[in-house]
Amino acid sequence: QVQLVESGGGLVQAGGSLRLSCAASGRTFSSYAMGWFRQAPGKEREFVAAITGSGGNTGYADSVKGRFTISRDNAKNMAYLQMNSLKPEDTAVYYCAPVAFGTRMVLVDYWGQGTQVTVSS
Repeated sequence: QVQLVESGGGLVQAGGSLRLSCAASGRTFSSYAMGWFRQAPGKEREFVAAITGSGGNTGYADSVKGRFTISRDNAKNMAYLQMNSLKPEDTAVYYCAPVAFGTRMVLVDYWGQGTQVTVSS
């Protein structure tokens, strides 16, 4: 079972940047794609970004395209989400999870504790 620990969230002004980190346990980290998701108060959890196991391909939700960058370091079992030009509507709890890259389907039935991102206007 993969353990997931997100970190790096915080309070930032609109236009600012944050870098989220996701630490995953297990020796097969490079064998699966990773995704970032977010859930704002009163809303459904939504897909943000995904990256293939090798890191060679990435995909983004339209709402973050051009502002967010997903990356990974397989040697460290880490995934990252660099968030630039943040907007108040990016405020949410952010989660990482193993995903099927093509369908964005989450491959586990649990989530980590997430990391809160709050963007003030």
